[in-house]
Amino acid sequence: MKRQAQMQLALKLFLTLTTILGVFHETQAQRGAWKRQRYDAMGGLGFTTFLGDLGGGSENSVSDLDIATIRPVLVLGGRYKVLEPVALGVSLSFGYLRGDDKWSEDPFRNQRNLSFRSPIIEFATYGEYHIIKEKFGRRTTGKRIGSFFSWQNIQALPINTYVFAGVSFFWFNPQGLGPDGKWYKLHDIGTEGQYIIPTRKPYSRLQVGVPFGLGVRYPLNRKFSLGLEYGARLTFTDYIDDVSKNYVDPNLFDDPIARYLSNPGLPYEDGRLYVVGPNDRRGNALNNDYFMFTVITLSYKMRTGRGGLPKF
Repeated sequence: MKRQAQMQLALKLFLTLTTILGVFHETQAQRGAWKRQRYDAMGGLGFTTFLGDLGGGSENSVSDLDIATIRPVLVLGGRYKVLEPVALGVSLSFGYLRGDDKWSEDPFRNQRNLSFRSPIIEFATYGEYHIIKEKFGRRTTGKRIGSFFSWQNIQALPINTYVFAGVSFFWFNPQGLGPDGKWYKLHDIGTEGQYIIPTRKPYSRLQVGVPFGLGVRYPLNRKFSLGLEYGARLTFTDYIDDVSKNYVDPNLFDDPIARYLSNPGLPYEDGRLYVVGPNDRRGNALNNDYFMFTVITLSYKMRTGRGGLPKF
């Protein structure tokens, strides 16, 4: 009986030690799992919004955004984890931007009657910091501790939350709606006298921006994650919508289409024409333009090969 009791005790100790070692091994595996899945390929569809001189209000704030300006955007990219909470990424985006004074409730902008549309192509590099880190392996949720809204329980959720910021290069080409219903390239016309007045130099359609924002991702399985990302673009140009400074004398334009696109202002209610002088305000040069992307993403996680490169 004594020998049997000793054997049972030894078995219990063995099982306990095995369990402890198993938990320790699983914990270590979980901690190092991100190193074996450092690479993500990502694609997304969403919409753009624009904040500039056209449409909206006169404050250039988020409240000035026109829902009617929403246009589609396609995003492709990838990311590489440098540390467990830190990743570097690149993206290539194709979309459209839109703005129109007819959607504005500001009397000046509504009477001014300017409009634009533009393709937008952006290449961005950025860094991510994961506030709530990704969960790897089979276990995606932790044990509830205390209040449901405690930080420990929030961190245990399988939702990955991150913030990001970086540098981008983007190309745009604004077009304006002519009196004949056709769209014309405004950069080539020089609606603010860029090709007529020596001090008004043509603006570059290739610009630098600063993308920043936040996102969340939810793991569908070990390979795929569904996400939602919002990012604003701080730019250093006021000409995405082709409007920035003052009007020029319309008589300087020989082409009637160019003359109209420079000043398509609507007549006043009393029948007076919308007449402007060469020093009258056309835009607000004190504020640069912004545009925003809101994108639903699908990410695919690739294993890291022996050479440190992604394994397809």
